[in-house]
Amino acid sequence: MIKRLAWSLVLVAAGFAAGLVVTAPMRTASGSRTDATPRETPASAPARGLPSSPARPALPASPALPAPPALPASSVGSPDFTRIAGQAVKGVANISSLQVERTSNSPFGDDPFFRYFFGDQGDLFGSRDRRSLSLGSGVMISPDGYLVTNNHVVGENVREITIALPDKREIRGKVVGTDSATDIALLKINVSGMPVVPWGDSSQLKVGEWVLAIGSPFQLSQTVTAGIVSATGRANVGFADYEDFIQTDAAINPGNSGGALVNSRGELVGINTGIFSQSGGYQGIGFAAPSNLARHVVDDLMKYGEVRRGTIDFGVDRLTADLAGEVGVSSTRGALVSRMFRNSASWNAGLRPGDVIVSFNGQAIDDASQLTRMVADARIGTTATLKVLRGGRTIDVKIPIVSSSARRR
Repeated sequence: MIKRLAWSLVLVAAGFAAGLVVTAPMRTASGSRTDATPRETPASAPARGLPSSPARPALPASPALPAPPALPASSVGSPDFTRIAGQAVKGVANISSLQVERTSNSPFGDDPFFRYFFGDQGDLFGSRDRRSLSLGSGVMISPDGYLVTNNHVVGENVREITIALPDKREIRGKVVGTDSATDIALLKINVSGMPVVPWGDSSQLKVGEWVLAIGSPFQLSQTVTAGIVSATGRANVGFADYEDFIQTDAAINPGNSGGALVNSRGELVGINTGIFSQSGGYQGIGFAAPSNLARHVVDDLMKYGEVRRGTIDFGVDRLTADLAGEVGVSSTRGALVSRMFRNSASWNAGLRPGDVIVSFNGQAIDDASQLTRMVADARIGTTATLKVLRGGRTIDVKIPIVSSSARRR
């Protein structure tokens, strides 16, 4: 019994020692993969505890590969906007506009039945002031305190405007001028030496180009979001009469209106205006007025207190497939002349309702909104040449471009 137990202990000890001999080289080999310079073992030296094997001829060393060139930081991962954002946020302010509107205390409100019999007799029940607060953003465009924002941020019946600057100062501002057609407004505060966001050329924007949206969404001032230019020249989105928007997927939310859209050089290329949303929040479709348009509006507001743009004395509508069939054209490209006055300059020049305008001063017209923009940008006092389709024929009509302010008077 004692001999049998002794032999068992000897066999267990021998097996344990053999296991150590087999596993030790595996750990060493595994560890050698992380060494900068692998250790060489003479071919004639067998591993301890393992049977020896014939020596193999040494393989020639592989030539060292050149180290790959270092990639610039901008090409690794996402681009770095820290410097641009840090500078641009200094020129974007928070705007609060207090608006006061006098409303009637009438229990009937705007009931058409009551108004039919009694007219606008709001004084019968007295009236009260209804206050509302509009919040948005603005961009500093000059060191002496001029800011550009959206017209809908300023609102109507403005009683008080407060500009909250990035340095925490709150200053009363005044309205220099507004333009509802483009939804642009110009404000002024009495300060000097303010940091500005330099103007950029929005006509050079490319789809896919990186842009930053800076503003105060939900009153969170100096918020920066990044995205790309999704499209340019967007129209018929319902934000303004004159529409030539930049579309971006940079996050724009309520309160961003009037804020800056800057390019990768930190230049102002757009004024954030609105979003397309079914929930009221960000869905990746935002719109900004191009900087070239905003700059033209600002220049006119500074000089004249209003925007002087070209206009025409007839109305146009979008050419749908049904309307194209009615007027006898095969394409929906162009602008349909829908209304005009007899004895107007355009009537006397030969234009008629039902004509389809397909060219303005030699440039092709895709839709009515494009024609409206081109007329507005035309120099006042000049004569424009329209190419018109009528009854299967193409004719040229020359019409005068007059000032929109003259038309209002």
